[in-house]
Amino acid sequence: MNQKVLQTLEYNKVKDELLPFIQTAQGKKTVEALQPSSDYDQVAEWLQETAEAAMVERLHGGMALPDLTDIKEQVRRLQIQASLNGSEIVALAKVLKATAAIAHFFERIQADDMQDSVPRLQAKVEQLVLLPELTKKVQETVDDNGRVLDSASSALASFRRQMTGKEEAIKQRLANYTRGKSARYLSETIVTKRADRYVLPVKVEYRHQIPGIVHDQSQSGQTYYIEPQAVVELANELSEVRVLALAEEDRVLAELSVLLSEHLEDLTQNANVLGQLDFINAKARLAKAQNAMAPELSREKVVALNQAWHPLIGEKKSVKNDILLGQDYETLIITGPNTGGKTITIKTLGLLQLLAQSGLFITVDRPSTVAVFDDIFADIGDEQSIEQNLSTFSSHMENIKGILSRTDENSLVIFDELGAGTDPAEGAALAMAILDRTKALGARTIATTHYPELKLYGNERPGTENASMVFDVQTLQPTYQLLIGVPGQSNALAIAARLGFDQEILADAKTMVNPEDQQLNDMIKDLVDQRQKAKEERAQLATERKDFEQAKNELDEKTLKLEKDQARVMLDAKKQANELVSKTKHEAEKLIKEIRSERLAGGQQAKLSEQDLQKQKQAIAALQQSDKLEKNKVLQKAKRVKELKPGDDVVVSSYNQQGTLIKKHKNDQWEVQMGILKMLVDEDDLKKTEATAKAQQEKKQKKRQKVSTTAAAGHTGRVQAKLDLRGVRYEAALHELDRYLDSVVLGNLSSVEIIHGKGSGALRQGVTQFLRSDRRVKEFHFASANAGGDGATIVTLR
Repeated sequence: MNQKVLQTLEYNKVKDELLPFIQTAQGKKTVEALQPSSDYDQVAEWLQETAEAAMVERLHGGMALPDLTDIKEQVRRLQIQASLNGSEIVALAKVLKATAAIAHFFERIQADDMQDSVPRLQAKVEQLVLLPELTKKVQETVDDNGRVLDSASSALASFRRQMTGKEEAIKQRLANYTRGKSARYLSETIVTKRADRYVLPVKVEYRHQIPGIVHDQSQSGQTYYIEPQAVVELANELSEVRVLALAEEDRVLAELSVLLSEHLEDLTQNANVLGQLDFINAKARLAKAQNAMAPELSREKVVALNQAWHPLIGEKKSVKNDILLGQDYETLIITGPNTGGKTITIKTLGLLQLLAQSGLFITVDRPSTVAVFDDIFADIGDEQSIEQNLSTFSSHMENIKGILSRTDENSLVIFDELGAGTDPAEGAALAMAILDRTKALGARTIATTHYPELKLYGNERPGTENASMVFDVQTLQPTYQLLIGVPGQSNALAIAARLGFDQEILADAKTMVNPEDQQLNDMIKDLVDQRQKAKEERAQLATERKDFEQAKNELDEKTLKLEKDQARVMLDAKKQANELVSKTKHEAEKLIKEIRSERLAGGQQAKLSEQDLQKQKQAIAALQQSDKLEKNKVLQKAKRVKELKPGDDVVVSSYNQQGTLIKKHKNDQWEVQMGILKMLVDEDDLKKTEATAKAQQEKKQKKRQKVSTTAAAGHTGRVQAKLDLRGVRYEAALHELDRYLDSVVLGNLSSVEIIHGKGSGALRQGVTQFLRSDRRVKEFHFASANAGGDGATIVTLR
């Protein structure tokens, strides 16, 4: 990417906005070295890293990294086997602790709710080399300020205890001078230090009253700082122990430096990886601060920025515009008044394209698409060079000549006021020739101009489109709104009229205007008015549609709630009825059992046959009402609304964006793919799209039709001429026999065999009683001795 365009489009100013979010020296270096890439796969990788970091930021507050200084100097010193001091070791200790903290952080979020959701960040974390033993050793040796701890060495701890004891003894002896008669000799009744020796501030006139060593004198000369003779010996002993302690500290630091030097490569790699994570984290936090969005990438060199604004101006101050290039046309010509927003619009396009190719999110209000260009060229602003003695026009032409020499089909070219600064007729002709050349080279081109000839050029040339910046003639103010498809109209006479110019002057001016130009201007005005009217109507329809959808949703919710309430009332009623039916059923079973027992015992022909008893029992059982959710159509319908599965297209309600379900996680959360971004969303925040719900409903209907067809085919299929009831309970066996005879009649069988076994004879007797009273049976008899005997019954049907 050429460096001139980065300066022209103020790319480095946006890079500077990353710095407040950077925590490490290595991360700052990464920002400083950041350049747009022309490698499609590299750009896609960078954007996905930013998207993953944005997800971590949203769900877990981002990666917490401490301030890490550059360890390059410490590494260099260790390489030459030098011993580091406490402060130098602290810089390495921070890298060790940050490494452990980041590794633990990702381990925790992976186990929590982001498993496999941030593969690119996880891959970087896996490059970190954990050094737990070295980390522990460093933490036991120095504190955060670089002071060697007592825990670093038992000898050091002993020396420091001795030092503390001797210091306390010295202070106690000196305290005797600050109290009593000796206090009058002192300038202040305090104990202070000079050159690491404890002294008293003695008035100059009493210096002989306190014998000892003079270590200092006040600036005024009125006070001597004297170490009394009584504590000199103790102070000497303290100094000796202090020297031993310092020597032990040096030994401990030298030993630790040797341990650190054994892991120089690991420390350097960890610092680099932490810097990369810091940089990616900063990109995510900048995106959050700017309310920026991840763009989609187009391999076809299509740029579609929807509701875009310039990141350096800010969302609140900017007018958002749709900027389209590369799909229906390759060249866009923007016309409009000065200070109308043309330049900022083309700068927005160029800058957002550069940011996207750097892996940064772009400032757009709706999902947008960018391309990956090999190079972006821009000729914007006053390029006049005093040193080269070039005019503004000459300077622009020199710059454009260089651009055309390097432009190809993978280039984006931006021209501001193309052809300006010379004779209008020649400037317009030159501008059209330049645009023809960029089109022939296959480049995507956007240009601003004042020349009316280029309006006709944009209308006549294939692959070229007009656009304009809207100007409000009523208020005489630009709206900064880009209008694609309509060239800008000339407003000079209209503005003069609004300002109260003399009507004769305006009339004379109109007679001098080329009729064709006036006709074109009137046509443009009419087109603008029609477009504005269509826009207002579209906005009104959108509002009405939104109100309708909201009313429909509210009605659907109320209807569903009413159906649920009705269903629950029915459930309560059915439960009460079931209690009564259950009691009746229990009593009926008891009565049937008594009747059956009496009939079997007496061998008498009862008024009610076995078949009649079974039918009565079935009739009572049929009174039972289902109160299960699976058989309740209303509640089942409500449940089906939330049935989700991987691959479903859904709408994320909180973002009002469509995505695709990937898989379900714990805590009723789903992983959703929205564009290039993957994120975890609560199930209650998801709703199937109408297309998905309709497709699943049609699939279920086809399945039911298939089952129905299969069932119908089963009824007309072949029926077995044998029924085996052995091992079946008495009541169930008779019920099965009744169903079997229905199938036999439908199958047009004339004779079947019922196998009931011998056993206790109860089932055989029950089958006999049932067959005797069944009108479908013509006759029946036990099977022959070699075919089962009285363990089977041969039945002939009518």
